[in-house]
Amino acid sequence: MTSPPSEPPSAPEPAPDLAPDPAPDPRSAALPEPQRPEMRVIAPVATSLGEGPLWHPLRQDLFWVDINRRDLFACGPAGEAPRRWRFGEAAGSLAWIDRDSLLVAGETALWRFDVETAEARPVWPLEADDATTRANDGRCARDGAFWVGTMGWRHGEGAGAIHRVTRDGPRRLRGGVTVPNAIAFAPDGRTAYWTDTPAGAILRQPLDASGAPEGPAEVFAHPTRGFADGAVCDAEGHLWNAEWDGWRLTRWRPDGTVERIVEMPVQRPTCPAFGGADLRTIYVTSARTGLDDAALSAQPAAGSILAFDVEVEGLAEARFTGLDAT
Repeated sequence: MTSPPSEPPSAPEPAPDLAPDPAPDPRSAALPEPQRPEMRVIAPVATSLGEGPLWHPLRQDLFWVDINRRDLFACGPAGEAPRRWRFGEAAGSLAWIDRDSLLVAGETALWRFDVETAEARPVWPLEADDATTRANDGRCARDGAFWVGTMGWRHGEGAGAIHRVTRDGPRRLRGGVTVPNAIAFAPDGRTAYWTDTPAGAILRQPLDASGAPEGPAEVFAHPTRGFADGAVCDAEGHLWNAEWDGWRLTRWRPDGTVERIVEMPVQRPTCPAFGGADLRTIYVTSARTGLDDAALSAQPAAGSILAFDVEVEGLAEARFTGLDAT
């Protein structure tokens, strides 16, 4: 029983406007013990800024880029048959069109690239009138549209955007983005994820039946240690996110809580991708840029492509349907 108040209660204050509850913040909750699976260096290429890993389901090859050095790479599932192309401009992300053709998001255009002939043909301009920006993270959605973020070369605040590319070309979905990352899609195609890395939160964007954004984005999660970089969803609808400067990947449940943390032997993992014949291998690009000699000597795998096996199956990368297969 409580005693009566010594003074009459004041009139009740108006109830505040209701707002969505914030997403669970793992920094205020107990996190699972980090896992340390066996890591394999499948491509010791020492990329400056490795990004955009893409498992091609028809070729059974892994493709990725080095943004800073304007290179495009490929290899087999265990690193065999490595290939390297010097691209004409900085490329940030990739999608597949058919067995021999990729969609490449570059600094001035979206290109169709033939991996057999190395012919690159511009299809649509991508902020071609702004020499200060380039393509960054991107991924093909379940409906076949390609989402790609752009950003300033000097990380200018709000200099970038997120575009959705269909057969009609790119359409800007959101401007004022500084470093777009973590573009990924739930298995049912009704949720997109993305982040503006400096803002410190991964966002969840509802999608309508056609794959277009429906309503506002909401906060989904916050990185556990580093900064949110690239991400991919698995077949169970969990989001795997690489944490730049965090030495880890984090697997997020659909409710925004942490299911597991995977320690990486590199400080700057940049993006994961599922691959292999059974889609149970995770390939991870990484970066060396900005690390001094002492930091690099402590992590000889920095800039390499790493791989480890998991029990959960990934999703086959969707084909970009904005261009016809040949």
